[in-house]
Amino acid sequence: MKKVPIILLLLSLIHTVVSRAQEVPEQQLENLAAETESDTEDDQQIQELEHFRRHPVNLNEAGAEELRQLALLNELQITSFINYRRLTGKLLHLLELQAIPGWDLATIRQLLPYLKIGAVMSMAAETGQRFRQGEHQLLLRMGQLLEKGIEYKKRAEENGYQGSPLQLMFRYTYRFKNSLQYGITGDKDAGESFFKGRQKAGFDFYSVHLFARRLGIIQSLAIGDFTVNLGQGLIQWQSLAFKKSTAITAVKRQSAVLRPYHSAGEFNFQRGLGITIRKGKLESTVFVSLRKLSSNINADTVNQEDYVSSLLTGGYHRNNSELEDRHNLSQFSAGGNFQYRLRQGHIGWNMVYYRYDKPLQKRPEPYNLFAWRGREWKNTSIDYSYTWRNLHFFGEAAIDQAGYASLLNGILVSTDNKVDLSFMHRKLSPAYQSVQGNAFTENTLPSNETGFYMGISIRPYTGWKLDGYLDFYRFPWLKYRVDAPGGGKDWVIQLSYSPNRETLLYTRYRRETKTGNEAGDTAILHVTGLIARESWRTQLNYKVSAMWTFRSRVELVWYNRGGVEAESGFLGLLDLLYKPLMKPWSGGLRLQYGETDGYNSRIYAYENDVLYNYSIPAFSGKGFRYYINVQLDAGDRLTIWAKWAQTLFLEKKYATDEGEGSVGKAGSLFKLQLRYIFQ
Repeated sequence: MKKVPIILLLLSLIHTVVSRAQEVPEQQLENLAAETESDTEDDQQIQELEHFRRHPVNLNEAGAEELRQLALLNELQITSFINYRRLTGKLLHLLELQAIPGWDLATIRQLLPYLKIGAVMSMAAETGQRFRQGEHQLLLRMGQLLEKGIEYKKRAEENGYQGSPLQLMFRYTYRFKNSLQYGITGDKDAGESFFKGRQKAGFDFYSVHLFARRLGIIQSLAIGDFTVNLGQGLIQWQSLAFKKSTAITAVKRQSAVLRPYHSAGEFNFQRGLGITIRKGKLESTVFVSLRKLSSNINADTVNQEDYVSSLLTGGYHRNNSELEDRHNLSQFSAGGNFQYRLRQGHIGWNMVYYRYDKPLQKRPEPYNLFAWRGREWKNTSIDYSYTWRNLHFFGEAAIDQAGYASLLNGILVSTDNKVDLSFMHRKLSPAYQSVQGNAFTENTLPSNETGFYMGISIRPYTGWKLDGYLDFYRFPWLKYRVDAPGGGKDWVIQLSYSPNRETLLYTRYRRETKTGNEAGDTAILHVTGLIARESWRTQLNYKVSAMWTFRSRVELVWYNRGGVEAESGFLGLLDLLYKPLMKPWSGGLRLQYGETDGYNSRIYAYENDVLYNYSIPAFSGKGFRYYINVQLDAGDRLTIWAKWAQTLFLEKKYATDEGEGSVGKAGSLFKLQLRYIFQ
């Protein structure tokens, strides 16, 4: 890659930029997109924040679980608030939040749009309003990439896509406060048929849910689609969860066991019935689920029995091959949780059981040596949490059906209002297996790993903040594309400066070194070595006035610097947001330039999008990207969003469905979304 012009680096430091950091965890979403190489379709967190923005949480009646729904507070801060309210009684004003230990000014500013102080409504009075005083919301989203790939030009007999490139999603929800909600979601991916062919029912995916809270001793009741989150994710965690980032106290998984599901993703949820009952200090959750999954099925000519080689989680059913794999596997699951709740913590027992109508058997590769086989699988675990003064202890110990174990323990420490610490140790057997585990690990699944994580956040002076973490890990057995046991280390340091509510400047350096197969090795068993990836980012956010906000970012990436097939990359962007006073419309613009030597040096950048939608495209090659967002409030009930985005490549170094791309435009995307709210 050519040297980055000095002028671009200077521009990144003097340009002003977009609003103060949003509540959406941009860095964590970017890290997740880099790990999975795809955008998540779980928009539950944004839906929760938007709901609480419109209907703020009443701090005089909110419990720990409702505060966890905000996903903006760590466990020490939640415990500190509950203890403060227990000692002082009902809050009289939001200014009292400054007196809560561990609630710094930045946290309070972030929370204020979602909080209020009000009277406590009796359960009897609230019950009578649940089905009458709630809010109905209807959402319709459509989007399309204008450049058609080669699969759209093939006939169905040639395994071409059978539907249009138009993406469609609709969602209807009814919600009363945080007590009752129900709704239906439909989703059609690009290339899928719609009301024709094998999709005569319209959308390829439908999701229906009914979820109620606070029904006497019944804390939660889920009917239809819902997620189940147990312990720290060693045996099951289906809601959106993040791993390493500069939010060092977010290492702990925290969520209610049952949560309603109304996103467009087609894999990470249960379909059936779940209930949580609490009596005194005892709380119990049970669930049952039966649903159809898509999978790759192979014939076993020796045993005369078909078996599943892999589960398909993408949700795409566009051509004959994908349609043949659609809903060809039945999954029954059941399980639950039993907790004894302490004043400052809990201890719980968890269990989950899965059974399929066809046996599962992964490909006979060396890294799959310990993969489970058969029709059924179960996991059990014990998890705990306890807060003592300024220390919060948590962890989980799990065992699978074959008797292999995994262990995870962590500590959050708040030494004073200026320093927070977090520590996490994990020891996961290479033979330990779970169906839908998602814990705080380096690997995607919680298996084959030992590691120790340390994080620190320091606020030495008003406006200044230093965040960092260091993580060491080992893999006792082989992994996909890693033909020998190995390991690595990952560390980050970020310095932020925010002198006022309008300005945020941060610079961050990250370096990760881990074992991988050496490039260019064509042997059956590859030689492994340490491969390093480094990145340096500087970002400045600045709100110029009540109407104008800007953001600029520069990021540099080095992959395997000084090694075989080394790559480097650069990306610079400038955002401009405009929201005129007393006007029903607002908009935003991004201009972005990047150049990378290849896919290994790709760079992810979070993009503002239509409400509830994520967009974190990976940029590789050389070229420009821009997008324009517009929002229009067409009356009190109807809101319209639109987005136009396009990438302009400058050389033949990017891939398309038809092979190597040529100079010119690519990835031209248009989105339109309408939301109608009524009571």
